[in-house]
Amino acid sequence: MADYIYLLQSRLPADQQKNIETVISAARAHGLQLYLTGGAVRDVLYGANIRDVDFTVQGQPQRLHRDLEKAGAVIEHDDEELRVLDLMMPGGMRCQIAAARNEVYEKPGRAPQITFTNIHEDLRRRDFTCNAMAISLNDGSRGLLIDPFNGVADLEAKHLRLVSNFGFLDDPSRLIRAVRFAARFDWQLEDRTKARYDSAIEGDYIDNATRRALGHEAEQLAHEPDPIKVVKALEKDGWMKHLHSHWGLAKVDVPGLNHLLKVRQQMVGFGYSLDTGAAVMWFLTSKMNSTDTNALQAAIPRKAFVHQWKELEGQAKEFSKKLMSKEMTVPSAAYKFLLSVPGDTILFTAATTKQGSVTRRINDFFGKWRDLRKKLPFPEMAEMRIVQGIPGYDKLLEDCFYLLMDGKLRNQTEIIKYLKPFSPPEPVAPPPPPKKSKAAKKPTEKAVGKGKTVAVKAEPGGDAAPVAVEKPAPAGKKGAAKAVAAVVASAPVKAPVAKSIVKETAKKPVKAPAKTPVKAVAKNKVKTPAKKAKKSPGKRKPVKKKAVKPQGKKMR
Repeated sequence: MADYIYLLQSRLPADQQKNIETVISAARAHGLQLYLTGGAVRDVLYGANIRDVDFTVQGQPQRLHRDLEKAGAVIEHDDEELRVLDLMMPGGMRCQIAAARNEVYEKPGRAPQITFTNIHEDLRRRDFTCNAMAISLNDGSRGLLIDPFNGVADLEAKHLRLVSNFGFLDDPSRLIRAVRFAARFDWQLEDRTKARYDSAIEGDYIDNATRRALGHEAEQLAHEPDPIKVVKALEKDGWMKHLHSHWGLAKVDVPGLNHLLKVRQQMVGFGYSLDTGAAVMWFLTSKMNSTDTNALQAAIPRKAFVHQWKELEGQAKEFSKKLMSKEMTVPSAAYKFLLSVPGDTILFTAATTKQGSVTRRINDFFGKWRDLRKKLPFPEMAEMRIVQGIPGYDKLLEDCFYLLMDGKLRNQTEIIKYLKPFSPPEPVAPPPPPKKSKAAKKPTEKAVGKGKTVAVKAEPGGDAAPVAVEKPAPAGKKGAAKAVAAVVASAPVKAPVAKSIVKETAKKPVKAPAKTPVKAVAKNKVKTPAKKAKKSPGKRKPVKKKAVKPQGKKMR
């Protein structure tokens, strides 16, 4: 179930996701069951661009009126009889919230009898199976797809199939809608639907269409991704004259409309959220006379759209006048002004103005001036320790951008001079690390006599014990003394005892035969003074020295 919610979130920008969560929160607060329905579900599953968002509630949508206005929504139309709210949400997202209802047509083209019901009965009144699906937005069933007429299969097959066999008879404006959908998605009418379509043309069902329904279809042309393609398809089947008797492709400013759509694509790339329906309609009817234009505007039921359409030219003239005033001669002032103007006004002016200076300013706004922003931050800022995180960093970048735009930071010298007051002081050098105590030092080597070293090694008990490094004992008196010192040093005694033994032994050489092996000498112990000598743990008491009989020549 959650996969459909993920698809919806992945297809919408962050601001539109926030709008949907706003509607969900409002419906939850009033205890209304809420569903995503209509074209939004179709576009989510098919992977098309989501044009607008339709919701269906089981209850009275007018209860959400105040909560949605507090969240920034603009109520464009409130039909209390049909229980429908038409909204413009923040970011330019068009939205409709309608009560779940059932419609029964007593006669073709007449207004139906309406009863308010549940979501399943509401889906039965829909036109095509691809539009008769819903996604639950309620706790406990969030993400559940409701598809009673297998609309997903028709999406995969790229077929338009009527929900009811009497769909074209009940509402003949669906004939125009079928052609519009087929042209937009490159779909085909399902075989039985195509047969009913042909029968409706022969029976002139369109003559029974209501003025309101035809006006709704006329407005939808302005919201098509490729309106020229749709107009051509409708004119081919003869439906344009039913929307207005003097309306057709010949009344459309095709080059101007293509230019508008090109500029719209560029502005969307810059992050603008645009509602371009009114501007598109202006180009679709630009070659119609004022009488025909007024008649078409009167037929469109959504008056907020008509008002926006009428105000386009006046807003563009006012915008151009301010942009060319003396205050806007400074590039940074013009840039700030353009940031404050709605994107729809900039779009329409860019597509219709004939003033070269206005066009140049708009082009600089989207081109040259934005390229200057890429030079920031300056390389010198890092060298001067002006980096992200210091107080006032973002404001400094903005000021540098405006100075660059106005030509006041032209070279490195000027940049450094301007940035110098903002450079923070150099950091204080850290204190030197503390000296290690003697107890923490690693085992060191101490010299004992000549040519002999003793490594003092820490034992598990905590005291240090000397460990001798074996070397062949040199001959002579000094050699014998060194040999005895090495043997004494190898005994596992505490460090102070080892030092005394080594010291005493080094001072008082022991007489020994030159040829006495090292092992024989090791059996004899050196007697140390009573005050300094201590018993080695785990060793025998020192044995008094016995006279060693010389073997061979006496030592002198």
